Amino acid sequence: MSLHKEKLEGFRKQLQARRDALTRDIRKKSSELTRDDANFADAVDQASAETDRQLIAQMKNREEQVLVQINQALRRLDDGVFGDCQECGESISEARLQAFPFTTLCIDCKAELESKRNDSHRGHSDDPAHRRRSGTCRNHGYRTGDGAT
Repeated sequence: MSLHKEKLEGFRKQLQARRDALTRDIRKKSSELTRDDANFADAVDQASAETDRQLIAQMKNREEQVLVQINQALRRLDDGVFGDCQECGESISEARLQAFPFTTLCIDCKAELESKRNDSHRGHSDDPAHRRRSGTCRNHGYRTGDGAT
């Protein structure tokens, strides 16, 4: 990687700060999810609270995924491979690292991956075999359309 030591340390500090903030946020959300002190006046209030809990759980799960990516980026810094594309081995641009410090792919490899994903879904997204009733692609595991078969 062609980044200077000072820049690498800057990325390390940025990643550590984000990791610490996410860890606090995850703890707070976990606390909110385990708290069961609400008494509801009616079913509408209870449904609203359940919707809020589901949203908090989804946000917590996403933050946990980002936390894993940050910890992996910190490991790459320790291993001396931070900023190297895991696909082609070339350096990831500094601008890309600034925007996404835990990225593992250079912009070209990321674009190629996205293109392959898009190509693999073209032509079978309207095929009933492509979707289950839940609306999830059997081959790729992502949500599709309106869930109709």
